[in-house]
Amino acid sequence: MTAQRTLGERAARQLSNTTKTPPQWRGATPRWLVQMIPWAPVEAGVYRVNQALDAKFDVKCSPEQGEDLPLGLSDYEPNPREYVLTSVTTTIEVDTRISDLFRSPMDQVKEQLTLAVEKLKERQENEVLHNKTYGLLHNVDPDMRIKTRKGPPTPDDLDELIATVWKEPAFFLAHPKAIAAFGRECTRRGVPPPTVSLFGSPFLTWRGLPLVPTDKLPIKDHKSQILLMRVGERKRGVVGLFQPGLPGEVSPSLSVRMMGINQKGAAQYLLSLYCSIAVLTHDALGALDGVVVNHFHEYT
Repeated sequence: MTAQRTLGERAARQLSNTTKTPPQWRGATPRWLVQMIPWAPVEAGVYRVNQALDAKFDVKCSPEQGEDLPLGLSDYEPNPREYVLTSVTTTIEVDTRISDLFRSPMDQVKEQLTLAVEKLKERQENEVLHNKTYGLLHNVDPDMRIKTRKGPPTPDDLDELIATVWKEPAFFLAHPKAIAAFGRECTRRGVPPPTVSLFGSPFLTWRGLPLVPTDKLPIKDHKSQILLMRVGERKRGVVGLFQPGLPGEVSPSLSVRMMGINQKGAAQYLLSLYCSIAVLTHDALGALDGVVVNHFHEYT
């Protein structure tokens, strides 16, 4: 048997420091959708969208001298839609013994709150799309829906969607697989889409409009949707809604409040994120339905 002549790796590790990362949640995404939408503050949790009725508005061009002038009237919608902010809420508990003893090099409470906030924000973006009251997928006007010509998303299909949302569109929103499918169709036709850098990342574009990816758009039977929207209050587009000045606010519309320590010695925290989204006019949001994402070409 050969005698050991040098220090082994296992023993050496007993005297070494291990470099650790903060806890990583693999479900986190960039959440580009909530970054691309302008957010409007709501004073008391309710946002009312007032619209003028499409009534006859009489005008005359260069009326004759002495001629009676027309009377124009812009009436208002008697029952405008109101958006009430909804909350994404959860609680967490951290045993005070754990947070007291095992707090170096990382604060256990801080890391638990960081993970919880990440998950709340992911749910917020999901609600922006799927909420049955205000979610974008449930608020596309029937006149603003079109279907693909053959299934896979082609340049012609996206051009038609741009023609539908033609008043200052801002960006497309699509599942990454739908964007990949569009890229294949562009490559097939010899018109690869250019890229643009946003938030330090490259995005495919079409006709100058970025295709923003999100994994929260559903895929069913290998089919999805591509949305196109105009954004901002000034442009009568899509706007996000938030409540500023919350007690315990750590970021806009997000509050973290300690609820106390229970009989088991666990510190309890309440996390609440208030949000909603409004489509100010019906032509601010369009959808391309029936987008097939599993069609591939063979190249020879």
